[in-house]
Amino acid sequence: MIQQILNGLIIGSMYALVAIGFTLVLGVLDRLNFAHTEIFMLGGFVGLVVIQAGGPLWLTLPVAFGVCGGMGLVVELVCFRRIEGDARITAALSSVAAGLIIDDLLQKVYGTDPPSLPLPGYITDAGVRFLDTHLTYLDLLIVGVTLALMLALQLFVARSRTGRAIRAVADSHVAASLLGINVRRVTQQVFFLSAALAGVAGVLYALRTDIANLQAGLTFGLKALAVMAIGGMGDVRGAVIGGLAVGVLEGLAFYWGLGGYSDLVVWIAMILVLLVRPAGLFGGGVHVRELRA
Repeated sequence: MIQQILNGLIIGSMYALVAIGFTLVLGVLDRLNFAHTEIFMLGGFVGLVVIQAGGPLWLTLPVAFGVCGGMGLVVELVCFRRIEGDARITAALSSVAAGLIIDDLLQKVYGTDPPSLPLPGYITDAGVRFLDTHLTYLDLLIVGVTLALMLALQLFVARSRTGRAIRAVADSHVAASLLGINVRRVTQQVFFLSAALAGVAGVLYALRTDIANLQAGLTFGLKALAVMAIGGMGDVRGAVIGGLAVGVLEGLAFYWGLGGYSDLVVWIAMILVLLVRPAGLFGGGVHVRELRA
């Protein structure tokens, strides 16, 4: 059981990274960016390109951070910037189209068969013993990177000048503008940051599954959207706690011999939570500002 719980926490930490990206955009714009799932998938292919080019494993993370962050800026420009007012459905449909374009372009280049990532055995097989379980160095890398990014995000939003601007815009676009904050620039920064986190999560997911999968956005990425709903729309704490909880539930499903139904755990959990708390576990408002120290 302990092994499956640890596996669930590892997967859940990646859910949390992707869900945080959804949450940041929702918190600032009050809109959902459905291209976010495909940007997550794109991160795995960026890692594949770096590794195939002979780059070191560690280089995949900053490259995916930059490339996917840049793609987030493109999505903001094309799908959200020029759609003003309450046209949420229009923006959402535009982001769906952008995600489909990303998916189709990658399919034209790589085909439908998921390419494998050539990884050294010392990181995928070797590891350490912990509580009578085996954790590979890759597992430790995933946990270390996700925890470091979550902590860095908290410090960034809570204590930096940009973070204070993000909280102000999340509270009120009008009030932030009156205070001299460039709302458009803050929006761009949020899109870059959210997409960059998704890209890093995509690399980590591809490394753990050993493939760059075109279906990752549709499966893993959409489950991260459900995780955000479970934790609470717009609440970063909820995204983190919801991601870890869902990961553990999936791990326990494998332990109880229900591995074939593990994907259903996320959706069943979402329905049950929303029946009891329609706003999610920590819902009830936009809480990007909750990251203040």
